[in-house]
Amino acid sequence: MNVLILGSGGREHALAYQISKSNVLSKLFVAPGNAGTAQIAENIKISVNDFNAISEFVIQNNINIIVVGPEDPLVSGIVDFFRSKSEFNNLHIIGPDKLGAKLEGSKDFAKEFMFKYNIPTASYFCANSSNYKEAKNYLSKLNPPYVLKADGLAAGKGVLILNDYSEAIFELKNILDGKFGSAGNKVVIEEFLDGIECSAFALTDGESYVILPEAKDYKRIGENNTGLNTGGMGAVSPVPFYNKDFANKVEERIIKPTIAGIKQEKMNYCGFVFFGLMNVSGNPYVIEYNVRMGDPETEAVLPRIKSDFLEVLINAAEKTLKNVNLELATDSTATIILVSGGYPGSYEKNKKICGIDKVKDSIVFHSGTVINEDCLVSAGGRVLAISSYGKDIFEALEKSYCSAKKIHFENMYYRKDLGFDLK
Repeated sequence: MNVLILGSGGREHALAYQISKSNVLSKLFVAPGNAGTAQIAENIKISVNDFNAISEFVIQNNINIIVVGPEDPLVSGIVDFFRSKSEFNNLHIIGPDKLGAKLEGSKDFAKEFMFKYNIPTASYFCANSSNYKEAKNYLSKLNPPYVLKADGLAAGKGVLILNDYSEAIFELKNILDGKFGSAGNKVVIEEFLDGIECSAFALTDGESYVILPEAKDYKRIGENNTGLNTGGMGAVSPVPFYNKDFANKVEERIIKPTIAGIKQEKMNYCGFVFFGLMNVSGNPYVIEYNVRMGDPETEAVLPRIKSDFLEVLINAAEKTLKNVNLELATDSTATIILVSGGYPGSYEKNKKICGIDKVKDSIVFHSGTVINEDCLVSAGGRVLAISSYGKDIFEALEKSYCSAKKIHFENMYYRKDLGFDLK
């Protein structure tokens, strides 16, 4: 099998790492990739949103399967693009069509879907420029904190949680006036759910599914979950409170009706479903859907899969997932993210990275790195993901922290308290 992975972050490096171990792999490409993927695959300088260039590459290199990492090309319709052309009838694509991708691309669409299929989620109101008065009235009836979500994709920055009603009204108008561009033409106002977050993952062929290991990530830049939201400062898997009873509730109340809804809505959906969950007094509620794997959760989840991952993806593409029995490692995993100073605000790039060669007990996934004049340098806010195994998440975290101390680049920062809320 010739495989093309689309994307350039830690998630894509983790996908490449897992697929590179497959017995059925012939050639592995990543577009555009990073300095880490270049060590195990061939990087291709093609944008994930340049569908014509991707299609030409697929033909020229006899690609059998495309694994779409990020959400943008899915929401833009890359699956529909290939499915509309007869020459790609035999091409497998891991990712949903444009309709399925609306589960992530539109918060309003996702909430309507959840309510239609009785999937537990917070109550909500969808605001726009024409119902602003009703939106203010809805907000006034909620107890703080107030949750505002831009309807469309906003690069992970479109969710605000505010304690003050006046500030919530101010920010609602800001979003509708263009704070997040067209992503904020509609704003989902949600009831706040008080609990602890975690993430569940399923791979579906549109009818059957397999459940991947769960994870918990840490979004805030500061310790004790303070400061600005980021793309993710780390993740652990499994999650201690995600016991058998909770897992059963997630499958019965959320995963099964979601997959049934995908089938009922006639979505062409072969790919991952990410369930952002809130554990409220032992009961799971859906905060959001993603239509791809998360980052950095992928770097914690995929290393726990012992099955030939490419074979599992092929089963999904060929609609034979019902035959798959996913084999998992008994070890726990923990991932910590090394970021550039200043992130998630403005930060400097092109900082020389040293010490990765000294790491022996962890896997180093590259998130934002490039080779510049034969030197490994930073090229993003999130730079590296350090993943380790352990008998539990705390032993795994200890290994990851030990490995992080061996790596250095100017103004490097990482949270030193991951797992604090799980002890």
